[in-house]
Amino acid sequence: MPAIRTAAVAGLFYPAAAAELRGEVAELLGGTETAAAPVPKVLISPHAGYIYSGRVAATGYCRLAQARERITRVVLLGPSHFVGFHGLAAASADSWQTPLGSVPVDRPLVVRLIEAKLIEVLDAAHAREHSLEVHLPFLQVALGEFALIPIVAGEASPQAVADVLDAVWGGPETLIVVSTDLSHYLDYRTCQETDRRTAEAIERLDPDALGPESACGRVPVRGLLAVAKRRGMSIARLDLRNSGDTAGPRQRVVGYGSWALFEAEGSG
Repeated sequence: MPAIRTAAVAGLFYPAAAAELRGEVAELLGGTETAAAPVPKVLISPHAGYIYSGRVAATGYCRLAQARERITRVVLLGPSHFVGFHGLAAASADSWQTPLGSVPVDRPLVVRLIEAKLIEVLDAAHAREHSLEVHLPFLQVALGEFALIPIVAGEASPQAVADVLDAVWGGPETLIVVSTDLSHYLDYRTCQETDRRTAEAIERLDPDALGPESACGRVPVRGLLAVAKRRGMSIARLDLRNSGDTAGPRQRVVGYGSWALFEAEGSG
């Protein structure tokens, strides 16, 4: 992979023109009430095109405003949609580019994860992948400057994901974003019921209750839930809906949810 990982889905999942993209993200963030809400340590957020899941994602990202100067590192963990592999993988790129500019990769931390054999380098898994990229414009507008640790998950155990999360957890300077959509291509009512069960499992911090049909990002989500339970974290549902509620027909929909997780008092 070149030193810069260029945008793969600009013009498809979100606008390719910088001014239009910045305006759309600002409008999405500005249309969500935060009421001086506490800043989360972790966000679970969807990764569809902005017309479908942008408002759901915004319910999490709008909570970062008061930490704009504090958060300097973002760990972004999502599923691999195009390349099958075992484990978790970074890319070799030194920065990631969107129409809003380049985001530097925290290479020293990535190298430490590789040397500890917690992740590998697999550029092919990142080249076309949208599950990480679609979050970057939200982060760029919400936070400004930050360093990125982008990791794609293949087939991996909750413990393997938990080991990576523990290694990158950091302090108040580090935000973790786990990328997932929920059920896929069910009818509207079946989707609602399926996603309700998935949401309840997430809110119980119950990784074993998530199956292959629950969420495309169940591998990173299951690892996160294991860590969250062990660390005594609390969780708040911010939004739960599907493409039939946002911009698509109701015969065949995709589910989206947004959650914020908070560290136990005194642990941050």
